[in-house]
Amino acid sequence: MARLKKNNDPKTTVQRLDSIVKSARKIMRKDKGLNGDLDRLPMLTWIMFLKFLDDMERLQEDEATLADKDFESAIDPPYRWRDWAAQDDGITGPDLIKFIIADEAVRPDGSKGPGLFAYLRSLRGRNGGRDRRDVVATVFRGLSNRMESGYLLRDVINLVDAIHFDSSEEIHTLSRLYEGLLREMRDAAGDSGEFYTPRPVIRFMVEVVNPKLGEIVLDPACGTGGFLAEAYNHLAGQADTVQKRKVLQKSSLRGCEPKTLPFMLAQMNLLFHGLESPQIDPGNALRFRLAEIGERDRVEVILTNPPFGGEEETGVLTNFPEDRRTAETALLFLQLIMRRLKRAGHGRAGVIVPHGILFGDGVAARIKADLLTQFNLHTVVRLPEGVFSPYTDIATNLIFFDTSGPTDEIWYWEQSAPNGKRKYSKTNALQYEEFAECLAWWNDRKEGPRAWKAKASELIKRDDAGLGVSVNLDLKNPHAKEAFDHRPPTEIIESAITKEREVLAILNEIKLVIERRI
Repeated sequence: MARLKKNNDPKTTVQRLDSIVKSARKIMRKDKGLNGDLDRLPMLTWIMFLKFLDDMERLQEDEATLADKDFESAIDPPYRWRDWAAQDDGITGPDLIKFIIADEAVRPDGSKGPGLFAYLRSLRGRNGGRDRRDVVATVFRGLSNRMESGYLLRDVINLVDAIHFDSSEEIHTLSRLYEGLLREMRDAAGDSGEFYTPRPVIRFMVEVVNPKLGEIVLDPACGTGGFLAEAYNHLAGQADTVQKRKVLQKSSLRGCEPKTLPFMLAQMNLLFHGLESPQIDPGNALRFRLAEIGERDRVEVILTNPPFGGEEETGVLTNFPEDRRTAETALLFLQLIMRRLKRAGHGRAGVIVPHGILFGDGVAARIKADLLTQFNLHTVVRLPEGVFSPYTDIATNLIFFDTSGPTDEIWYWEQSAPNGKRKYSKTNALQYEEFAECLAWWNDRKEGPRAWKAKASELIKRDDAGLGVSVNLDLKNPHAKEAFDHRPPTEIIESAITKEREVLAILNEIKLVIERRI
């Protein structure tokens, strides 16, 4: 195939890159080893990853040569993209598949050695430190090649080779196309229980929490890296010197993501945004005993959308105090977040929580009591229906707290759907501009049609013995008129069923506590 030439016209660049990605996916649909986008998109991503890495290192090598400095590539010959993928008539068919997946293979230069994946998984940072080689190794440790036809794979590689990651215009354009691929992956993953955070919500949360360069931003359930990518963009404007850029690159962003596909996409997402060596932990953030998390493990900023519902294995639950163990994963993460924030007023967090946590009793109430008595829960933003559509219609809230506690007053803001919209949907999504009124109110708070406040001390109710506690944060807007429920009957019934399940979960927790005491 003829190599496509660079074109600096932005419109032409968008059309050409969109055409390349569509053509690659069309070819991949012919391969019997791939079933759906959850197979195709990871394949396309790791192929683009290696091309991107090679183009980036070519530029850095040229810059080092001009500066009369040494340069060490993360990947050595003959495993660089330029060595085995850049020739249209290069290694193909069964030989290409074997080179990629075999532990030992004939390499493109005719020598024998580890296959491509085996080599990439074996990479380690030089001189005992963490560098880009560790990122590459971690990415490929969880990957496998599912394409069966080496001829179709060669066609895809040839298409991707036409993308020029050494062009700033192409990198910018591909970043936008890549976000489109992420959205499609999210659509495909929705059926398996993965809920992803809309970009406007992420941007709003980052803006109001306002990370500062020199602080560490953590997302302990980072998924595809949306919060970290937005935090990087936010911090990049503050990095106006060489030393500050070093701080941004080396010691500003951390994440955790145990699932292979989101982990790889997070690495790619952050690399595309400009972070050279993302620090994403591929383990479960809940695997550590809460009592053993000390000051060295704490950070200044946590921004996250922890998983809703779900169940953790028994070994994870034992990491939490006995009277704080629960099947609600979001509550486990909330405890982790509280534990990992810097003390003495330096730590602050923005967290997305399901609506049930606001009014939940039992373990939920005890955790909320901890939150109010040990932290300053200063703001609750109540999101309208459908923000997370099509993944879930579960009502959600944004909670913001810091370590300057205990809580005195809690401010509430009701983020209503705009006029003319009953609820948001996949095709009628929330826009960032709709947060403008809340952003204006954030630093100049007054009660009004969408804002009210409550005394924290009035929300914590203890029984006469001081053993039981209830905390209801589900406060309705006192300024709002009672609205008629216009939802279809089936939707109202489904909502009632969801609430009944939440009540049953609370009753089961109470039953377990009683049985343990007996």
